[in-house]
Order: sequence, then C-alpha cells, then structure tokens
Amino acid sequence: MADLEEPVLQLDGLARHYGEREALSGVSLSLATGQTLVVFGPNGAGKTTLLRVLATLLRPHAGDVRVLGSRLPDEAWAVRGRIGLLGHEPLLYRELSARENLRFHARLHGVSEERVEELLGAVKMRERAGEPLRTLSRGMVQRVAIARAVLHDPELLLLDEPRANLDPAASELVEPLIGASSRRTRVISSHDPGGGLHEADLVLGLRDGRPALRRKAGDVDSAEIAELYR
Repeated sequence: MADLEEPVLQLDGLARHYGEREALSGVSLSLATGQTLVVFGPNGAGKTTLLRVLATLLRPHAGDVRVLGSRLPDEAWAVRGRIGLLGHEPLLYRELSARENLRFHARLHGVSEERVEELLGAVKMRERAGEPLRTLSRGMVQRVAIARAVLHDPELLLLDEPRANLDPAASELVEPLIGASSRRTRVISSHDPGGGLHEADLVLGLRDGRPALRRKAGDVDSAEIAELYR
C-alpha cells in the first residue's frame, strides 16, 4: 500500500507525443487518496492519452510521473495490479460469456470465484452471465466492463466516460462500484460539465494536449468548462 500521506498521483511536466504531434504537454497536478480528478476537453484534447499513461499502457516522453508512489515508466510493474481501467474498449472477449470473462480476469489477479459472482449480482448480469458477450447490448457490455475494472479492488480507478451507453437506471446501479460512494481515488474523463463537476475534487481542462484549466472543483463553474469546447 502507498503511504497515505503520499499523493496517489504526482505529475510534473508530463508530456507524451505521437511522432511530431504533441498529445500531452506540461501536465502537472497532485491527487490525494480518496479524491476524484475529472478531466474535461474536446475530442483529441488528450484525455484518453492521459488515462492510458496513468494506466502504464503508454510511456510518458517527458516529465516526472508518479502513480501510487512509483515512478513511470521504470516502476510500472509495481502498480499495474493496483489500478482499475475502464476505457472506451471494454477489454473483454466477445466470444466468451460475461462470467467467463470475469473468471479469466479473476485468475490474472488471484481473485476468488465468489468475487466474480458478487459482481455479476451487483451489475444485475447473473441471468445473462452465460451468454456470449457479442449477443449482449452495449449497455450490458458496459456493466460487465465496470465489473471487470473493479474486480480486484483497485486503489486507483481510471474511468474514460464511464457512464457511456448506460441508461439512468444502470448508472444508478453501478454508483456503488465506480461512483463517489465507492470512496475510491478516481480519475474520470467527462464531457458532462454539470455531472462531472458534481463528482470532482479537482478539475483539469485540456485543450490540444495542454492544461487550459486546473483548479479545485469548488472554484470552477460549468461555463468555464463549456469554453473548452469552443
């Protein structure tokens, strides 16, 4: 476990590029245990790239990046099992059932069968758990992906528009797993100024990969966030 006094995230001048294009530049922030960072910005602003760097899937090209007390990329091995990632892609096998997918990930993390069944119940997927994922609706797949992301009880959740494809009832259903009531440290990318601000302790606004806004949520209003998209 990371020292509780140590930030879960400590970024100082994070940069990442794709060839000549800068995807992220000059991103600096600190996030404490139990806090939520919400990242806003238009498509292509760098939100998903940031989450993938924090998840150790992409290497930072410059800056000091520490996640759960470990420096990336050199110590990425030390934090991968302590992070839960929910991206645009569900990271699930379409030909396998929901139960088979969760059992596969449970074996990777040394998680019990009981935990798999607990989460299938939590996202109300037990009745459909034996069907191939390709036969399920996008909302059902999203619920299974959320179960996968929290299966190993991660210390840090990285959520890329986590309520995409969920209707209001399903959004309420997964609140205990990925919402504020989960009491997890979270980084969330969002296009919803109102809902995102409601969840945030800290707000980061990105435009063309650079920070255009970085303040405590209480010091930001939705009009400032809307400006990022113009």
